[in-house]
Amino acid sequence: MEESLAPLRKAVREQGDLLHQLKEIGASEQEVSKAAAELKARKKILEAKELALQPKDDTVDRVKLDDTLKRRFFYDQAFAIYGGVSGLYDFGPVGCALKNNILQAWRQHFIQEEQILEIDCTMLTPEPVLKTSGHVDKFADYMVKDAKTGECYRADHLLKAHLKKLMSDEKCSAEKVTEMEDVITQMDNYTQQELADLFVKFSVKSPSTGNELTPPTSFNLMFQTSIGPGGNMPGYLRPETAQGMFLNFKRLLEFNQGKLPFGAAQIGNSFRNEISPRSGLIRVREFTMAEIEHFVDPNEKVHPKFSNVADLEIMLFSSRAQTSGQSAQIMRLGDAVGQVGIL
Repeated sequence: MEESLAPLRKAVREQGDLLHQLKEIGASEQEVSKAAAELKARKKILEAKELALQPKDDTVDRVKLDDTLKRRFFYDQAFAIYGGVSGLYDFGPVGCALKNNILQAWRQHFIQEEQILEIDCTMLTPEPVLKTSGHVDKFADYMVKDAKTGECYRADHLLKAHLKKLMSDEKCSAEKVTEMEDVITQMDNYTQQELADLFVKFSVKSPSTGNELTPPTSFNLMFQTSIGPGGNMPGYLRPETAQGMFLNFKRLLEFNQGKLPFGAAQIGNSFRNEISPRSGLIRVREFTMAEIEHFVDPNEKVHPKFSNVADLEIMLFSSRAQTSGQSAQIMRLGDAVGQVGIL
């Protein structure tokens, strides 16, 4: 196993060193970005190889599991009597009880134990907030459409599924399999035009009809609306809960009598207009998030309870390991924190 991984780790390490050198000499932003993208691609290849070499776990029959959960009304598709809407689900009595138990355990462990400040912010968000955070411009996926029916697909997911189908064919040569594996590992790095070229190269068609597909286009995942009767204030349903905690930092600081809060927490629904929601509850358009934002004083990085966990050993994947091709390793928290200069 290590013999197979050694050259890949070396490639990651060399690219990581190159990236550090470019930053140190003040190279152009374009050169740094190109090197960073190459490092990310090499890390993806290494991760894919590590995963392939791991022993296979027993698989779960997803169809039977989903059928059981729906029959016992853990959850079911929302608005089913009107045909239902993809990506929207209702929880039944058992599903609600299970969800509430999970959230209560999360609240007890993360919020009450450390006295983190919990808030509950509005889900409607004015456009300037999400414009500043970059969501309006960048919170998007590439989408393709069936040229005749208009059915939409997320481009990277469709391309990946198509390549896996081609790779499963016994007639597919080892050289082609390797090429397609490389494409899959670098999927997150492709530009819009590169994705379009790959769709042409591998002759990707609509999986439902076999029709031609439109070229990939950028699709923003936020649900847009207007606030107020005049329609002059554009807004969005929040795609995550973080913005509310950041925007209320000053109020939290005042509430905490001027002392830096250890963190803020929020439990609530978020919304993402997924291009092709599927796999039950794994990819949906409305979902509950339980999120924490921690605040750190750069001049006083201490915590009164850290000694309680300083000797705890956990699996960590440091930034140094990520850029040098090394694997994640078990470390004492005290040693890990000491390495990054927090103590």
